[in-house]
Amino acid sequence: MSNPTQTSAELFKFEGKPSWGAAFPQAMQHVLAMLIGNITPPMLIANTCGLTPEEKIMLTQAAMIIGGLTTLLQLFPVFGFGMKLPNVMGVAFAYMPILTIIGEQYGIAAIFGSQLVAGFVSIFVGMFIGKLRPFFPPIVSGTVVMSIGLSLYKTAISYIGGGTAAQNNGTFGAPQFWFLAILTLIVTLACNFFGKGLLKASGMLIGIVVGYAAALIMGNVVSFADLQAASWFALPRPFYFGLEFHPDAIVMMILMYMVQAVQTIGDVSSTAMGGFGRESTDTELGGAIKGQGICGMIGACIGGLPTDPYSQNVGLICTTKVVARRVFTMVGVIMLAAGIFPKFSGLMATIPQPVLGGATVTVFAAITMSGIQLLNEQPLNYRNRMIVGIALALGLGIDAAPDILQFVPQLFRNLFGSSLVVSFLVVFLLNILIPKDDTPEE
Repeated sequence: MSNPTQTSAELFKFEGKPSWGAAFPQAMQHVLAMLIGNITPPMLIANTCGLTPEEKIMLTQAAMIIGGLTTLLQLFPVFGFGMKLPNVMGVAFAYMPILTIIGEQYGIAAIFGSQLVAGFVSIFVGMFIGKLRPFFPPIVSGTVVMSIGLSLYKTAISYIGGGTAAQNNGTFGAPQFWFLAILTLIVTLACNFFGKGLLKASGMLIGIVVGYAAALIMGNVVSFADLQAASWFALPRPFYFGLEFHPDAIVMMILMYMVQAVQTIGDVSSTAMGGFGRESTDTELGGAIKGQGICGMIGACIGGLPTDPYSQNVGLICTTKVVARRVFTMVGVIMLAAGIFPKFSGLMATIPQPVLGGATVTVFAAITMSGIQLLNEQPLNYRNRMIVGIALALGLGIDAAPDILQFVPQLFRNLFGSSLVVSFLVVFLLNILIPKDDTPEE
């Protein structure tokens, strides 16, 4: 029988074999970190496209299934599709502006038609990533990752305040929400800073459990409506939503897949650096992008929206250093089970948003710091500081004042209304156009 110290050490090795009891809490942390982010986009798109309540459940179910499938493919590559690194994949929020405009103009079938084509195109991007990678040095990928982290703070604060429902009913920022968020954050930080072994590595899960228990005691905070409405068992229906192909929708989706490829480079780089203390290889980056592409095509057929590596889970990897493939295999299986047995995801969806907000603040902070860590791989001389600063200033600035784009066409307004897109384009172009400066950091 292995002792607890041995079991704990196995968590920090990719091919490690921690006990199932040690692996399960780590897996649940990752599931809880991605759950709300994974099920929210399909619910919003369902509303945009005027789908029925049954169809909304189908989209949410497919999101869990395609997320689990993509996570497992990244862990266990097939014919070069997948990166063989730990990560958690799920439906990407970054696609929302593009999905919304396509859904409003053409309907849900056009979303999946354009996704099918864009997923196929992204496979070729992954095939040639070795030649494309010089265009995405640490100054570019680090800025993108940092932009992701900074943009997620708004999400965390929204969760802490009670989310969209609280904004609609006038209770946003209520004292009880602040109490739950701060309690969860304090418990999470206490475990992270003062705990050892599994206690330290499971800090976020423990914080959520404590916060959830407090919410149950308070009453009128936890809603079991979604749990009661969810069915016990259901399988996805292939091609239920159909496929439509519109040239402008396809172009928009391809552009977004290209931007997400850069984010994937940043997330994979952060995983390799934060989890293994090394840079990612071209094989890993190409496999990740190709895996994303093929699963995007599969998702288009079963109703699963586009996926990407979840930055909050990357942050969790960087925070805990837990990289055992067994842990992330459990994550993928749990996600698949949640999709096939909707009652499971319905139960996890009962966790109040303030509790999730308090727990994820630490994760989003870790993402930002991962971006800074990537930037430090290059000298932060005047040239590089200005490129990064201008990219973040324009990206976050436009995101904070979206009315600046009110006179541009709707397509460009949606595309450039994303801080991620703007920051990427600015840092990418400036890095190419401004002459290199090899002087040391000032």
